[in-house]
Amino acid sequence: MNTRNKGLSEILPKISGRDSLGHVSMRHQGGRHKRFYRTIDWMRDKLHITGRVVSIEYDPNRSANIALLYYADGEKRYILSPVGLTVGQQVISTDAGDVRVGNSMLLGSIPVGTVIHNVEIHPGHGAQMIRSAGSGAMVLSRDGDVVQLKLPSGEVRVFKASCRATIGQVGNEEWRNRVIGKAGRSRHMGIRPTVRGVAQNPRTHPHGGGEGRSGIGMPSPKSPWGKHTLGLKTRKKRKYSNSHILQRRK
Repeated sequence: MNTRNKGLSEILPKISGRDSLGHVSMRHQGGRHKRFYRTIDWMRDKLHITGRVVSIEYDPNRSANIALLYYADGEKRYILSPVGLTVGQQVISTDAGDVRVGNSMLLGSIPVGTVIHNVEIHPGHGAQMIRSAGSGAMVLSRDGDVVQLKLPSGEVRVFKASCRATIGQVGNEEWRNRVIGKAGRSRHMGIRPTVRGVAQNPRTHPHGGGEGRSGIGMPSPKSPWGKHTLGLKTRKKRKYSNSHILQRRK
């Protein structure tokens, strides 16, 4: 369904990959059809009040579908639509309750082996992880005030038991198999053409130039700004979450 709730949506300004100075900071973006941003309830802070799923809708701003909830007190909110959520179903946000698809609970109350999404990194900050279509994390163990989760990448990470998560796997899991079909659809999504570096001139890209198809002419590929693009670690050495990672992704 392509309808939207007017009270929960607003026009999304076009940035076209430019920063505050108007310079291109993200290449290959521009154009795009007019788009409305749907306000998603990442906090799930409406505790102990049941919400009824009225519709499951398409959202142009994300890979997952969204579900419109009508709460018992009359308020309306959008949430991500997990696998198995149906129109007419009741969902609720509690500290500890029934482990049903769409319910939001504290990690310390979710049984081991449960698949979850919309995971908070810091308690009360709202969902920041496991939000794309088809993704889901699994609760591996609980030990006191910490919970171990296995993320979709295979990484095992520790979270506080007071962080909130939603039961189930994010829906629209067939999204990865979609076929764009034509160049015009990419332009409607705001994706401009990408030109290979070897097809450019040497002033524009390090891979450019040469007589005929001579390859990149260097031992390892580089970005348009001359940075090596293979084997260079870009993760911060003192990142805050280093101490939370028990097993790195493969």
